[in-house]
Amino acid sequence: MNVKIGIIIGSTRPTRVGKTVTDWFYSQIKGASGVRFDIIDLKEEDLPLLSEPQSAVTGVYEQETTKKWSQKISDYDGFIFVTSEYNHGYPAPLKNAIDTLFHEWGKKPVAFVGYGGLGGGRAIEQLITVVARTGAVPLAAPTINITNVWSAIDESGNVRPDHVMGDKDKFVENLVWWAQILKTARQN
Repeated sequence: MNVKIGIIIGSTRPTRVGKTVTDWFYSQIKGASGVRFDIIDLKEEDLPLLSEPQSAVTGVYEQETTKKWSQKISDYDGFIFVTSEYNHGYPAPLKNAIDTLFHEWGKKPVAFVGYGGLGGGRAIEQLITVVARTGAVPLAAPTINITNVWSAIDESGNVRPDHVMGDKDKFVENLVWWAQILKTARQN
């Protein structure tokens, strides 16, 4: 069974490293069998800050941007959040993207790629709690962590292996397993 996984770039800063990290990570995993990966760049989504008059829990959306976001997220079987760590937390655009919806995340796995001085671990810890509240299934392990990100990226846009913590093959295997199981469960 093929599954569709969205790789969400959590940072929208003009000087972000998130796009480079995401492109590198995608190049490492794109050949995995049984899965299709798509990159979703929050910088291109144009999500206003919680602009709906009703809570996302209601599933009632008036804004076109929210309706488009809802449809996009609904089409995926799981996600990888690529997150920076700003002041021991994750970026506001990622929180907004999560909070704009609710049910669309439910019963879908979310895995994490973090980067920063210590690999984004504290941002991932916070995201695990937030993701769980939406009814999604946060995969707390394995994660991929890129440490000392300022010196981790070479001139070609590749991440130096000595800055990468985690096993990408186990990461993908675990995510695809959960995505397949939960996709079957959602269809029943």
